[in-house]
Amino acid sequence: MDKLKAFESFVSVATRGSLTAAAKAEGVAPAIMGRRLDALEEHLGVKLLVRTTRRISLTHEGSAFLEDCQRLLLDVANAEASVSEGGVKATGHLRITAPAGFGRRHVAPLVPRFRLAHPDVTISLNLSDRVADLAGEGFDCAVRVGDLPDSSLVSVRIADNRRLCVATPAYLQRHGTPRHPGELSAHDCLTLSSEASQTRGWAFRLPAAGGGSEVVHLKPGGPLDCTDGQVLYDWCLAGYGMAWRSTWEVEAEIAAGRLVEVLEEFAAPPNGIYVVFPQRKHMPLRVRLWIDFLKHNYSQPGFWTAA
Repeated sequence: MDKLKAFESFVSVATRGSLTAAAKAEGVAPAIMGRRLDALEEHLGVKLLVRTTRRISLTHEGSAFLEDCQRLLLDVANAEASVSEGGVKATGHLRITAPAGFGRRHVAPLVPRFRLAHPDVTISLNLSDRVADLAGEGFDCAVRVGDLPDSSLVSVRIADNRRLCVATPAYLQRHGTPRHPGELSAHDCLTLSSEASQTRGWAFRLPAAGGGSEVVHLKPGGPLDCTDGQVLYDWCLAGYGMAWRSTWEVEAEIAAGRLVEVLEEFAAPPNGIYVVFPQRKHMPLRVRLWIDFLKHNYSQPGFWTAA
C-alpha cells in the first residue's frame, strides 16, 4: 500500500463526503478510491468511514485521523516546497479573514510583522464574526476558533483554546467563590443574550450517571446580558459579575491577577484554533508561510499571557 497516496485519498473522500467526487477530482474510478480506503482501514485495524449508498460519514477514529493526515500532508508539501523553491520569495496578495475579537488581539498585531519578513506580499485582513465563504469570496485562508463544521476545507490546528469561568478578586471577595457549577444561580453571571449566535450556554464537565463524566451546558442568569462578547469581558473586568470567556481573551489577565479562574476542576475539554483553506494541489508560498508564521508565534511560551 502506498501510504501517502492512501492518506491523500482518505482526506479527499472525508472532506468531499463522496467517493465519486474524490475520484473525479483525482481522475480515477470510484472503485480505485474504495480499494485504497479498504486497504488503509485494514492496515490500521480500525473503521475510518461509514459508507452507505447515500452518504459517507467519519467514525470517531476517522475524525481524529483526518486531522493528523491533513497536518502530515501539509508538512510533506512544506518539505517539498522548501527544497524546490530554494531562494524564491513569497509574492502576491494575501487575503485573510478571522473572528473580530480574536482577530483584533491575536491576528492583526502579527500581520505587519509578517510583512516585514516578506515585503513583496501585500495583505488584506477581514475581521468579522460571519463565517465567510472562502472560495466564493476570494479568501486565501481563515482563522477559526472552536469546533469546525464538516466542510470541503482543509483545516490545520494551530493552538488549543479553553473556555473558563472567571471573575475579579474584588467580585469574589464580595460574593464568595462557587464550588460547583450548580451554585452559579446565586451569582451575577454576565451572559450572551438570546440574540447572539452562541446560545448553548456555559459548558462544564460533570460526573455522568453511569460513571465517568460528560459535558453539560448550563444557562446561568444574571442582571446583565449583551450580544457582544467584548462588552461581557469589559463588564467582568470591571467587577460586575462572572463571565465564561476563552483563554485567548483572559489568560493575560489571569496571569496578572486581574481575573481569577473558578470551577477549574469542572472545565470542559479544550477546543481548537484552526487555519482553514480551500483544497489546492499547490498552495501559494505566501499562504504556507503565513500558516507557519501563526503556528510559530502561537506556540511560543508566554504568547497568550503577554498578548
